[in-house]
Amino acid sequence: MAHPTASPWRIWLLPLSVLLGLSLTLFVLTCLADSSALGDPWALFRLVIHPNPSAAANTLGNAGEIVAAVLAIAITVVAIIVELASNRYTHRVTELFIAEPTNFFVMSLFVVTAVEALWVTMIIDQSQGAGGFMPYISIGVTMTLLTACLLILLPYFNFVFAYLNPVQIVDRISTHTLEVIAHKGGKADIDERKREASRGVEQLADVAVNAMEHRDKGVSMASVNALKQLAIDYQGVRAGLSPAWFRVEGEIAQNPDFVSMDAAVLGEVAQRRIWFEMKVLRQYQMVYAEALNHMRDIAYVIAINTRLLAEEAARQNQTELLHLCMKFFNTYLRAAINAKDVRTAYNVFNQYRLLAEALLSYKRGAYAVEIARYFKYYGLISFSASLPFILETVAYDLCTLNETALDRSSPVLDDLLRLFLRVDKESEGEVQEASLRGVRKAQVKLATYYLLKDDRTRARQVYEDMAGEDLTRLASIRDELFGVQSSEYWEITDRGANFDYLPKERKVKLAEFFSWFPGLPVGRSGFVSQLPAAPGEGASVEFIDE
Repeated sequence: MAHPTASPWRIWLLPLSVLLGLSLTLFVLTCLADSSALGDPWALFRLVIHPNPSAAANTLGNAGEIVAAVLAIAITVVAIIVELASNRYTHRVTELFIAEPTNFFVMSLFVVTAVEALWVTMIIDQSQGAGGFMPYISIGVTMTLLTACLLILLPYFNFVFAYLNPVQIVDRISTHTLEVIAHKGGKADIDERKREASRGVEQLADVAVNAMEHRDKGVSMASVNALKQLAIDYQGVRAGLSPAWFRVEGEIAQNPDFVSMDAAVLGEVAQRRIWFEMKVLRQYQMVYAEALNHMRDIAYVIAINTRLLAEEAARQNQTELLHLCMKFFNTYLRAAINAKDVRTAYNVFNQYRLLAEALLSYKRGAYAVEIARYFKYYGLISFSASLPFILETVAYDLCTLNETALDRSSPVLDDLLRLFLRVDKESEGEVQEASLRGVRKAQVKLATYYLLKDDRTRARQVYEDMAGEDLTRLASIRDELFGVQSSEYWEITDRGANFDYLPKERKVKLAEFFSWFPGLPVGRSGFVSQLPAAPGEGASVEFIDE
């Protein structure tokens, strides 16, 4: 979505109207004051139409110098501003600015005025008698052009600053790139279009990275959002592109994002017709790596936009793009874990889970199960890397995903549950169970949800998975879950939710669930509830705040 731009009224018409009005008002008032002493108030105004030859010649003689000086000032100021913007964001700024027709018009106005003043001065003949000649029309045109040059200077600077607004630069690059892609050209220019499209994507990423270096978060986010929108808009035009567009060969194959790839991988990218999407997401990967432990908000936006792009792919049945987005989500998680950026991983998992929930809505449960497997894999990797909180985050996200699957009666519900119950099972070596309390808490929360929805069968599966746990440890987990009273976390977080919170109706089910464990120590209050026990089960215990 394009950002709002300043209207021509505010950039050009309003300043010109104000300056022209002030100039005319001042001129008329001073002329009236001066002509009052002559007895003929209109004498000076007649000189405007038929000026004195000597005065006209002197004025036009200086006009060329005035215009040249003003033009020099304008070029100097603009060159400095454009160079600063180019160095700060991307060198494409200079190219776009020079190609802007408004600049050609303004500079042409100055040049034409200077040339006109020079030649009109040459044809003024001040000789006495019949040989004299005064080009009144030419003088009037020249003075009008000179006035326009002086009046337009400030509005032109206004235009330059508005044009070089970095957010507007981002929009122009994005719009130009999409226009290049959608252009209906022959086979001869297909390579040039691919090169220009690739260059546009790279420049948007450059703006994001350069803005991050200057702590300009707003511009970085605008660039990241522009890349996402460009990829989504591209889906609307890709069906009309020729087969040659999707081949990865020539200069595109030598692009930095593709040159290191194996030939077989490049062939697969070409076969799946996703080189442009790969290019966009590779730029995301680069910006994401720069943002880790540095400007996390940008990393969060990249995760959000990757999810939105994946959801759009699911809506349009673009399975290749959906699969590619999932690969990049996995890449984001790996990078965050390697950088030990727990907070970023926490938010990326949140967006990845939201994608899985959306896929359940689109009847793509197999993809949701695949994402759950990745959750388990990266959760255990984080645990091995001494980042246990990430594994706990994985557990609570899988709990939420299972709840969503139950609400939507997904056919993959049992697959998701089996994966969730194995999150705390290491594939190699022994798990330090003391560090996995969060996983068990999440599993208990899911059991209470099953009971709330009258799904005792799956609640019993959770119980059977926990049947061998130490009873003292289970009792402490029970007490901790029951003791949490606030749904909001006590610090500012992006999710804002307290993982351990259970509403009252689920705390009742919590007591029922733990009543299934024989010999479990009584809670702090020691109050035994009146909940009926199921056949073969002990009495349930309800815990009340002290």
